Amino acid sequence: MNDRPTANVDVSVTRGFGDEWTRFDQTQLAQVERQAIFDEYFRIFPWDQLSPGAIGADFGCGSGRWAAVVAPRVGKLLCVDASAQALAVARRTLRDAPNCEFLEASVGALPIPEESLDFAYSLGVLHHIPDTAAGLRACVTTLKKGAPFLVYLYYKFDNRPFWYAWIWKLTEAVRWAVSRLPFPLRYTVSQLLALLVYWPLARGAALMERFGLNVNTMPLSYYRDKSLYVMRTDALDRFGTRLERRFTRSQIEQMMKNAGLKDIRFNDAPPYWCAVGIKS
Repeated sequence: MNDRPTANVDVSVTRGFGDEWTRFDQTQLAQVERQAIFDEYFRIFPWDQLSPGAIGADFGCGSGRWAAVVAPRVGKLLCVDASAQALAVARRTLRDAPNCEFLEASVGALPIPEESLDFAYSLGVLHHIPDTAAGLRACVTTLKKGAPFLVYLYYKFDNRPFWYAWIWKLTEAVRWAVSRLPFPLRYTVSQLLALLVYWPLARGAALMERFGLNVNTMPLSYYRDKSLYVMRTDALDRFGTRLERRFTRSQIEQMMKNAGLKDIRFNDAPPYWCAVGIKS
């Protein structure tokens, strides 16, 4: 199969996410935890600006885990993903949400009219495509003037101690190797990493926090209140994906401005970086 990028999508990455969401369809994610993580991403989203009949899009909907929370709040939600496998999972997740429509498309070839949406979001997707800036511009093009857009992109540790980047470089070598394995091996290695690295560090951070220590700079401390299921999902996401880009806060802000967004606000709590802007 040809894995060359086309229409701003990497075929191998798309196939990998199809495998991931088929394996982790999020049915084992407790509703309380889903809502808590959703709130971490959406805490800066201007819900009060949307009308009950608002029409929006989830660009890179994956399993539909966030769309399941958004759909009841809006009039219509377009669930967009380049992976047919992922959309099949999303359809099952959202089978009781009649206001969801499913589109198999990449951000490089969106079948959505310009200036037609009242809102949109893309969480953890645009850093996995060949041209993140172009993907962001394409998403914003579909928005009406004054519509909000929420985006989450991997950070470049610009708000962390210098040694964070060195740890990341070590893990990058692991990711490069693991992400090129056949899926069964990729899955197995990622799950071992979740059990032997994610879980001990996360639970260690939780224990230290109980003793009054500040653990915010500890690697993987973000997962200290997360379930093992979330760690297993994210370990496969992190180490099983071939294409990954990271950006500083200033780089993301500039890309958002170049895409036609204004009044940009960043979430100053993890996950980093999550930002919202308004279509000019």
